[in-house]
Amino acid sequence: MKIRNSWYLGLVFFVSVQLQAQNQVIDAIIKEATENSKLEVLAHEIMDGVGPRLVGSPQMQKAHDLAVTTYQSWGIPARNEKWGEWRGWERGITHMDMIAPWTKSLAGTQLAWSPSSPQGGVKGEVIILPEFADSLAFQKWLPSVKGKYVMISVPQPTGRPDYNWEEHGTPASFEKMKAERTAINASWTKRLQATGKTRNQLPLALENAGAAGILTSNWSNAFGANKIFSASTKKVPTVDISLEDYGLLYRLAESGKKPQLHLNAQSKETGMQPTYNTVAEIKGSAKPDEYVMLSAHFDSWDGGTGATDNGTGTILMMEVMRVLKQVYPNPKRTILVGHWGSEEQGLNGSRAFVEDHPEMAGKIQALFNQDNGTGRIANISGQGFVDSYEYLGRWLNKVPRNITQDLKTEFPGNPGAGGTDHVSFVAAGVPAFNLSALPWNYFNYTWHTNLDTYDKIVFDDVRQNVILTAILVYMACEEEGLVSRKQRIPINARTGEPTEWPGKRSPTRKGGVN
Repeated sequence: MKIRNSWYLGLVFFVSVQLQAQNQVIDAIIKEATENSKLEVLAHEIMDGVGPRLVGSPQMQKAHDLAVTTYQSWGIPARNEKWGEWRGWERGITHMDMIAPWTKSLAGTQLAWSPSSPQGGVKGEVIILPEFADSLAFQKWLPSVKGKYVMISVPQPTGRPDYNWEEHGTPASFEKMKAERTAINASWTKRLQATGKTRNQLPLALENAGAAGILTSNWSNAFGANKIFSASTKKVPTVDISLEDYGLLYRLAESGKKPQLHLNAQSKETGMQPTYNTVAEIKGSAKPDEYVMLSAHFDSWDGGTGATDNGTGTILMMEVMRVLKQVYPNPKRTILVGHWGSEEQGLNGSRAFVEDHPEMAGKIQALFNQDNGTGRIANISGQGFVDSYEYLGRWLNKVPRNITQDLKTEFPGNPGAGGTDHVSFVAAGVPAFNLSALPWNYFNYTWHTNLDTYDKIVFDDVRQNVILTAILVYMACEEEGLVSRKQRIPINARTGEPTEWPGKRSPTRKGGVN
């Protein structure tokens, strides 16, 4: 009886010491992340200092180099790993002025990978893509575009988002506006279809007919926000114009007042450029060949500065690495972070990493990815890993309740849920999870828009995310063995047969637009 009691007391003491040490590290994580945060500095250096990070651009390379230098200054080894090549393009100025029937500088920007104007810019009349009976009528009209700027986007009937109408409008006026918008969209879709061209083919047909440039407006359904994607033209510039100024030009052209535009959009093709992932690591002490990974894509579209897509994911993971280096410098497993290039073009950087390091897949304990804006982490899916509830639940229990109280989880969840870089790892059998955040109007205000800038970051929310993520990483590192990798096979809803894992295809190693 004495021996049994001694064994029991020894076990209790051992567990008590372990828990005390564990709590000390967690307390240190919370203290460092709260009292010595570097989030604002990191955001300023990346978003304001470097700017937008379009794959293949000089800013993308500058961002990679900055990340390596920053990690090294924290005593964390870091490197840029080449994964492929991409069409290089460097943005210049975009100046747009309406010079008739009166003078006004217009708000808008040249689209990514768009060709330049001739030096000094070009003046031309603004015209609207008219309605056509059929594609033959479109072909007959084409020669009339020579030397002119052609508007090819639907004109919006209102510049106010729906919530503004709901708050201040009458129900009747709101319904009337929505009906008008639906009718205009349907009519414009028929207008485009009548040309016989796809949305990508139409600008090419117009530039080949001698158009001076293509004018678009992709409103995001929010005040002042336009979606900024890429151009499909090869010889003349494509510019996206704010809803307000596009509507002005459209109404003037429609009423026969023949607005005149002077556009000077400059850019430079730089040939195929090497593309990279930035990787940094804190070497493990007991199991250095097993890994816990952090993940966020580094590239962005370049209408804004990529603050919430994915600047916040980037600074989150950098700050987690800094905090852990301070309070947990000798982790049991190696902590690895990947800042991926070219997520926006198809998860290319993360897919390449998985393909280039096949030996790692079975040794990654867990991967935590973040890519959807500035809010508090609010949803985690088990990504189809059957036993994810057991270990994620235990790890999350160590996070302060005030941070997890509104967190929703889905177990085992569906493979590929979230559709960003963690999917590349799920496809290789790695327990990889996306830390999905509260939207803060992400999809209509900041996602791929000109308003995705530093001022949209909610730093208190990101600080909470640092604490949550750092604790998850710490707990995953300290786990005795590798967690279960049993996966739920995704089923094709139509055939009932197992489908290929999402993202399971070779990355685009060499690419670009057009």
